[in-house]
Amino acid sequence: MKYVFEGLKPARLWQYFYELNQIPRESKHEADAAQYIIKVAKELQLPYKQDEVGNVLVTKPATPGYEDRPKVCLQGHLDMVCEKNSGTEHDFRKDPIRMKIDGDYIRAEGTTLGADNGIGVAAALTVMASTDMVHPPMEFLFTIDEETGLTGANALKPGFVTADILINGDSEEDGALYVGCAGGKDTEISLPVSWVGAPENFIPLLVKITGLKGGHSGLDIALGRGNANKLLNRLLWNADTQYEFHLASFSGGSKHNAIPREAEAVLLVKSDNVEGFKSFVDKYGQIFNTEYRGIEKEIKIVVENTANPGKVFSRDLQTRLLNLIYALPHGVVAMSFDIPDLVETSTSLAIVRTEENSVSVLTSQRSSVETAKDDIADQVKATGLLAGGTVHQGGGYPGWNPNMDSKILQTMKTVSEDLFGKTPEVKAIHAGLECGIIGKTVPGIDMISFGPTIKNPHSPDEVVEIKTVENFWNLLQETLKRIATQ
Repeated sequence: MKYVFEGLKPARLWQYFYELNQIPRESKHEADAAQYIIKVAKELQLPYKQDEVGNVLVTKPATPGYEDRPKVCLQGHLDMVCEKNSGTEHDFRKDPIRMKIDGDYIRAEGTTLGADNGIGVAAALTVMASTDMVHPPMEFLFTIDEETGLTGANALKPGFVTADILINGDSEEDGALYVGCAGGKDTEISLPVSWVGAPENFIPLLVKITGLKGGHSGLDIALGRGNANKLLNRLLWNADTQYEFHLASFSGGSKHNAIPREAEAVLLVKSDNVEGFKSFVDKYGQIFNTEYRGIEKEIKIVVENTANPGKVFSRDLQTRLLNLIYALPHGVVAMSFDIPDLVETSTSLAIVRTEENSVSVLTSQRSSVETAKDDIADQVKATGLLAGGTVHQGGGYPGWNPNMDSKILQTMKTVSEDLFGKTPEVKAIHAGLECGIIGKTVPGIDMISFGPTIKNPHSPDEVVEIKTVENFWNLLQETLKRIATQ
């Protein structure tokens, strides 16, 4: 595959990012990426270890003369969210990411880019390989499976990381330093399927909604983007009051931490109602595009003939499912009173899938307030119980409480002011970072998170702004020097 980063700085960081993106690294399938890290460590003759779940830790001695300075751990996750546009031929289990320069940005061709968190990983590798940087004693922690529940960080054992300072490279806004994040929890509702035979004189149709932007269900939840599951269900719920149809399947979304961009349903419509039903769908296409004008580009709803599934949901199941999806909340629940423009609590209706024995609805709750996270999760649970479903809630992960007296925060603020001539914004993020979990494993560790500008993560529109990668690198390099020399 053609190398597309010729001339970009820092050259070694871009080279590592390119090499990383040649390796499939879907969440829970990062073994090859971990072996790549180990290979680089061996080539550099740096000590490494790997724990039982697959996290890798590499160590590097300090620049001579700075051995007594605080030890710093650079941390990033190896996995990436794997999303692609309809019609894009790409197998995330075996194909490399196809990348290109698009003006001021790097993007992939029809898929997620993997800049989240590939740029952070590449920066750590660049520090590992550097022979001319001034830095304190270093650790480099590469975790697995961050995107589907932070399970790699959750599995860390005490003593695996021994650093005094943790610098996480998984934030996505140039000019910002992050000192806190939301905790999260998943709630899944399952309805047992009761099938009945497909009725005669009914026409099988596929109704599909596409064209939505989607995005990260933490970072982008306040933007008001459409949720394909909610919109398709709204259409069907209203159609169910006017047309006789039988639902055979409903599916939408594919990642617990992404706003669903597409959804589809197979249903059988009474033959003499088909044209009226199609007109009804067109009407809702106009309604949705009017309501989301200025937010979404173009919401598309198509109705196509499809194969007869031979069986459909019972009427009771159909009613309970449509009512459940309609009733489940999605979006911002509360804004922070302490930090302007920060979402405090939210919930996302992430995935609906139909299987032989059940229809499941997976939702994701986030909050920087632990009790508020549990409250919205329990509201979702109660809705599922009212629908007659079985509800399972995961243990979740903790938030990260800001420490405004952090020494690494003060250091990086000063370095940023010296390098760029302005004071960085100090923020918390409405997304899950591994800092909160790692902080519990390494009590007293001083933590911060920063990164280049990455837009539309967790969607095929993901891009990284080229100039901010150089800013990210310069800030990291000078920060390590200051820690060593001050």
